[in-house]
Amino acid sequence: MAKILIKNARTAKGDELVKADILIEDGLIVSAGGEIAEEGDFEVIEAKGKLLAPGFIDVHVHLREPGFEYKETLRTGTRAAAMGGYTTIFAMPNTNPCPDNEEVIGKLIDKCRTDALINVGFYSSITKGEKGSELVDFRAMMEAGAVGFTDDGKGIQEAGLMYEAMERVNEAGGIIAAHCEDESMLFGGYVHEGEYARKNGHKGIMSLVEDLQIMRDTALAEKTGARYHICHMSTKEGVEILRRSKAKGARVTGEASPHHLLLTDMDLKEHGNWKMNPPLRSSEDRKALIKGVKDGTIDCIATDHAPHGAEEKERGLEKSPFGIVGLETAFPLLYTNLVLKGEVTLERLLYLMTEGPSKVFGLKQGVLSPGAPADLVLIDLEDEWTIDSEKFESKGKNTPFDGWTVTSRIDTVICGGKIVNIGGNLNG
Repeated sequence: MAKILIKNARTAKGDELVKADILIEDGLIVSAGGEIAEEGDFEVIEAKGKLLAPGFIDVHVHLREPGFEYKETLRTGTRAAAMGGYTTIFAMPNTNPCPDNEEVIGKLIDKCRTDALINVGFYSSITKGEKGSELVDFRAMMEAGAVGFTDDGKGIQEAGLMYEAMERVNEAGGIIAAHCEDESMLFGGYVHEGEYARKNGHKGIMSLVEDLQIMRDTALAEKTGARYHICHMSTKEGVEILRRSKAKGARVTGEASPHHLLLTDMDLKEHGNWKMNPPLRSSEDRKALIKGVKDGTIDCIATDHAPHGAEEKERGLEKSPFGIVGLETAFPLLYTNLVLKGEVTLERLLYLMTEGPSKVFGLKQGVLSPGAPADLVLIDLEDEWTIDSEKFESKGKNTPFDGWTVTSRIDTVICGGKIVNIGGNLNG
């Protein structure tokens, strides 16, 4: 494997960008920071002052394979991730078949060796087939390579079953990542129960649908001592519940998605590309999420990348499936609309996309330290461009951000010491 020397990059330190060189050898970071002499047989990448950061980590991605390859595959999804600066992603288990046994998850891990451009981890479901009744063998699934357990897309409806799952996962040393949704409280809703829904005659989803399960599950986590992670948080009360539970010493964490940090229900348009679950909520909820990412209540940012076919998303807000894509646009959108507008610092944003998720899931990635995996991204913070979904590497084009002008572009991505993206040209 080639030795790589990145020269004249900059890293984020507080409010400043500090010059840094970095040396990579055998897939690991050998030296980082300061100036490194160009002595030896290196491939030199001249960064020209671009931002250097650990490769982004997204712990909430739908790759759709197996079973829904018309929406996305391991290959197209990891190519999209590499275009967005990601070097590690975790795939959700709502596929067919579902990775609820060692054979299915083993086949997925094996296929990554030929199809994946970056690191991919796979969740096991919590229950067999995500049916909410029979628990999987948690220890066996961890031994087979599962990074965690989730029935994402479906909340665990029975408190007793979630309690039992937490006890077993805790014994196995794993983590539960929960989609929080009390289905008995949905009442046919499909957008946020707010001003837009009332004005336009749509059935709303109450924030309470999410809050009830966050309240229940954090209490269960406090009781069992289990590691518990809340997926795609969207409500102000959910943030406050998480904050209180952390203050009690519970091993609970949470993630927010770019669309919930940037949009509200009053931004909705009458198209399926604006429909996601949880839905876009109020401006008060958005403000609470931003406060949560700033003060450390929320631990990481995850895209909930959820590709769908174009025809599926043409059915309007009521009949379209939930979900939008996000891997290729997350950093530019957040940098442009949060960092440049002074709502979140660059250092904090990078933490939420790198070291934050790494800490939650106990990974080696996410830091620029000697001995860490050489998973890196170079970013041109000055490049201004317009999002064009037709140019996405993802099969999914379903984004509400099509046509948005953003500042900052992913320039180079290195994964495990291998250059996988340079100037938007993918190597694989």
